[in-house]
Amino acid sequence: MSKERLVIVGGDAAGMSAATNARRRRSPEDLEIIVFDKGAFVSYAACGIPYFIGRAVDQVEKLLARRPEEFARVGIQVYTRHQVEAIDLSSRTVLVQPLEGGKAFREPFDHLLIATGAVPIRPPLPGMDAKGVFGVNNLEDALALDRYLEETGAQRAVIVGGGYIGLEMAEALCQRSLQVSLVEKEPQVMLTLDPDMAEPIAQALREIGVALYLGEALQGIEAANGRVRAVVTEARTIPADVVVLGMGVRPNTALAQEAGIPLGEKGSIVVNERMKSPIEGVWAAGDCAQSFHLVSRRPFWVALGTVANKHGRVAGINIAGGYATFPGVVGTAITKVCHLEVARTGLQERELRALGWEWVSARVEDHTRARYYPGSAPITVKLLAERDTGRILGGQIVGGEGSGKRIDVIATALHACLTAHEMANLDLAYAPPFAPVWDPLLNAARQLLRKL
Repeated sequence: MSKERLVIVGGDAAGMSAATNARRRRSPEDLEIIVFDKGAFVSYAACGIPYFIGRAVDQVEKLLARRPEEFARVGIQVYTRHQVEAIDLSSRTVLVQPLEGGKAFREPFDHLLIATGAVPIRPPLPGMDAKGVFGVNNLEDALALDRYLEETGAQRAVIVGGGYIGLEMAEALCQRSLQVSLVEKEPQVMLTLDPDMAEPIAQALREIGVALYLGEALQGIEAANGRVRAVVTEARTIPADVVVLGMGVRPNTALAQEAGIPLGEKGSIVVNERMKSPIEGVWAAGDCAQSFHLVSRRPFWVALGTVANKHGRVAGINIAGGYATFPGVVGTAITKVCHLEVARTGLQERELRALGWEWVSARVEDHTRARYYPGSAPITVKLLAERDTGRILGGQIVGGEGSGKRIDVIATALHACLTAHEMANLDLAYAPPFAPVWDPLLNAARQLLRKL
């Protein structure tokens, strides 16, 4: 049997997870694995970037999981600073351009895994290319921003976008002693939460000195001598020495589209539960690939490191001849904003409204531990359930230390299709240092039962 070749485009979570899992099942003599990435780093913790900028993580090296030479030792060839410019399905090759000198070349493949991730949304507005305007999608972005802050002594920062990365970066820059403003075109921060759950987050940001300009769309960026000077919204001009874009991301699928590989939800690559595209020998994983939502039962796209790693594992096993499936997601996410832990899973009210589903909701304010125990902190839990059946449809949590990871119980309930009645009777652990005798989740489920 002749040796096969697996070419992977993209060397972060999904790509390297796939490479590693494929290698575990097939030796270098049986399967050649080649990874191309246009960046200088592979296999790193992108989610740790705000904590490096804010100096909670003091060295960027701590974000590196594995280096190219470590993969080389197990027969995985990693080429950084090599950009794949085209995929030719008829000749089964990719066109690769070395970014640090050298001629473009074609690399043949038997299997192709597209793991190109996501790219920041950067609207075509005036001044977006000015010096001092940064996205923070990868480690090179983070290093460039960090250098700019050190070299320029920037004092005023404007964050554009109130999602996860925008809020984390707002806090990080406050920790670097910058004066921080945040612009968001919607009337609330954190659109993945319902408005009533998002308001405490906005208040926490204001308390650390972040000026919030909600309901104001970005109009452009003013520059002087090519460097950012101010951010212009519908309502005002905000002076700025540095601007960080946190307007969300989209699937990085231009390569796939140009090659004729089918795209689906929000432009992500269509794959089945084995991460295989409709094109024979072509696979996709990570932020560029489509998923399936287990609650709505519809195609879904989400850019999360947890999902990317699972996608990559499944793809690698299948490419190597094994059998694995990725059944789907429920949209679980968590972050920390100031002193608050923020988490969500499943569907929120606006999504249920768009689906035309009928639901009931319950929102309870409680404590993370027994009230008398030191360190007990406020927690707010919101649960949503289907009106007819009582099936749990989603949940959101905002609160102090000990709040956030409770979302995993709700995520498990979604995977198991539990009803409010079943959730209210879960046998959850209790001791005063960890929870009240009635856990806040159980109290929220009991509130749902009253409404049902």
